Amino acid sequence: MLELVKAGGWPMIPLLLLTIVALAIILERAWTLRRRSVLPPELGEEVRAWASRGRLDPTHIESLRNTSPLGSLLAAALDVRHRPRELVRERIEDVGRHLVHRMERYLNSLGTIAASGPLLGLFGTVVGMIQMFLTIGDQGLGDANQLAGGIGKALVCTATGMIVAIPALMAHRWFRGRIAEYIVAMEHEAMLLLDTLEPRHAARVPSTGSATAANLD
Repeated sequence: MLELVKAGGWPMIPLLLLTIVALAIILERAWTLRRRSVLPPELGEEVRAWASRGRLDPTHIESLRNTSPLGSLLAAALDVRHRPRELVRERIEDVGRHLVHRMERYLNSLGTIAASGPLLGLFGTVVGMIQMFLTIGDQGLGDANQLAGGIGKALVCTATGMIVAIPALMAHRWFRGRIAEYIVAMEHEAMLLLDTLEPRHAARVPSTGSATAANLD
């Protein structure tokens, strides 16, 4: 392995740095975007039970907000639960955009690594080929086996760039798809919560209207 790194020359240094950064991002995002930490099981059902029993004091809502992205979205809906449904939906969408931005953290960097890895590898190969042809120009063609070995060493950078880029690209696409799946599930839980809250809100409106009518009589 060390011999391959030496064969690639100095362009291997940024490629190795990209490899380390890509690996760190993949591990960090894999840990952060675990389903259990984003969509805790039975959290939506628990919050709907709170709502149906009227246990929606600020302490409960704040503790819910700090549990997970799903908890943050449901807490945002509960903050404006007394407003019309359309306004609550707008609040959910607004908070959802912020949550997507938070979950996509570092993914742009990972996509950049996936795109730049092959280019940097190709650059290293071109540098190696230039050096080899300059040597041929100074010393002549020499041994054909030596020439083939030089070409092989120059191509090490291209292979390394591919090795960096392919896993980075696959991880980038996988994380994007996983986040999209999470967002759909979170929106579904938020809509279920709205359906639970709406009957309680609707029940309060007629009672107020009937009391006003009684006063008028």
